[in-house]
Amino acid sequence: MALVASGSAQANQTISNADLSERVQTSDEWIRTRTGIQSRRVSTPDESLNDLAIRAGAKALEMAHWEPDTLDMVLLATSTPDDLFGSAPKVQAGLKAHNAVAFDLTAACSGFLFALVTAAQYLRTGAMQRVLVIGADQLSRFVDWDDRSTCVLFGDGAGAVALEATSAEADGLLGFRLRSDGSRGHSLTLPQIPTSLPLVNTTRHQCGGYLPIQMNGQEVYKFAVREVPAILKELLEQTSTTPEQLDWLLLHQANQRILDAVADRFSIPHSKVLSNLANYGNTSASTIPLMLDEAVRDGRVAPGHLLASSGFGAGLSWGAALLRWQGPA
Repeated sequence: MALVASGSAQANQTISNADLSERVQTSDEWIRTRTGIQSRRVSTPDESLNDLAIRAGAKALEMAHWEPDTLDMVLLATSTPDDLFGSAPKVQAGLKAHNAVAFDLTAACSGFLFALVTAAQYLRTGAMQRVLVIGADQLSRFVDWDDRSTCVLFGDGAGAVALEATSAEADGLLGFRLRSDGSRGHSLTLPQIPTSLPLVNTTRHQCGGYLPIQMNGQEVYKFAVREVPAILKELLEQTSTTPEQLDWLLLHQANQRILDAVADRFSIPHSKVLSNLANYGNTSASTIPLMLDEAVRDGRVAPGHLLASSGFGAGLSWGAALLRWQGPA
């Protein structure tokens, strides 16, 4: 599997910490010191999840110099589809990738990494030759904007990577580790509304719909600073890689303190930690590819660079992957 190209899209509205302080009791200093976030992107009323995903995917195809009809698969990692039956087929249609099979994968903030590893298996077996993996989320739909403990954290965005089958010697996925622990899933949920309505006689039926995001921030923080270094350590040992060999640390953009803590655990200079959290907040499945695309386009990530990546979040789920960026031919 070769990582050939990237693309990203940001929601159109920028909401600063100062803006939020006009709605809830908070301040720029309170948010920045606890999270590292200064502003976040929030979708306009006429901006859909599909819009973001299509824009990001199209940019990745443009960088790869691929025609859309050469794609074999579009894999969309999202927890906030426009349609609960699946948004990936609409994204496939929007990209004019008429020959590609398309489906959604849901693993919250770990979604992009899980989707990347899934796509790699199709490419390695020869079943597929070209795959577009997109991470996209619109968490602004499900935030309680009057809850200052969660509303300051999340934003909307999309990121994509174009992947191509290659030889085993040139494979850009050098190793991966994936984990889930549903026994701790109550720490971060977007739960169904627990209501029902009369159906016939004495029977009732469940009513669809979801509550806002529910989060125990302290537990999620402890989970991340414990499990992310542990799984990265496993990955580095599995691949006989030392932290000094890494060009970049590319983590899910949830909290700057988590990013710094993981880097310090491996004595990785903060200058080698990719971070755009300050400008986007936590965009769930899109944070890793959005950050990667930004770093590729500004020249920080170059062909041949080695990246250790980790996604972590609701489920609870977490994972790590060792990646070598190839870039377009």
